[in-house]
Amino acid sequence: QVQLVESGGGLVQPGGSLTLSCAASENIFSISVMGWYRQAPGKERELVASISSGGSRNYADSVKDRFTISTDSAKNTVDLQMNNLKPEDTAIYYCNAEQRFVSKRNNYWGQGTQVTVSS
Repeated sequence: QVQLVESGGGLVQPGGSLTLSCAASENIFSISVMGWYRQAPGKERELVASISSGGSRNYADSVKDRFTISTDSAKNTVDLQMNNLKPEDTAIYYCNAEQRFVSKRNNYWGQGTQVTVSS
C-alpha cells in the first residue's frame, strides 16, 4: 500500500509561483505513473500533470506552458513547479500514484493541499 503526503500549498498573488511536493512511502521505481490532479468548487477533478517511471510527461493544455512536473528518486517525491499562477488555478491539488502489474492496477491518493491564487 502506497501512502502519499502533499505539501507546499498556500496563498499566492496572480503571476506568482508555488512548488507542490508529494512524498511517497514506496520507492518511485515501484510506481508506474505519478500525477497531480486538482478540483475546484463545483467542478470535476481533472488531471494537471503526470510523469511515468520512464520519464514521459503529460500536461493539461491550460498549464503546459506554466507548470513542470518532476521526480526525485532519492527522496521518493514528485514535485509540481507552478509559475505565472492565475486565479483559475485555485483548487485543491491531489497527488496520485498508479501501480501497474500484469493482472491488476492499484491507485492511491493523497489528502490534498489547497492552492489559492488571489490578490
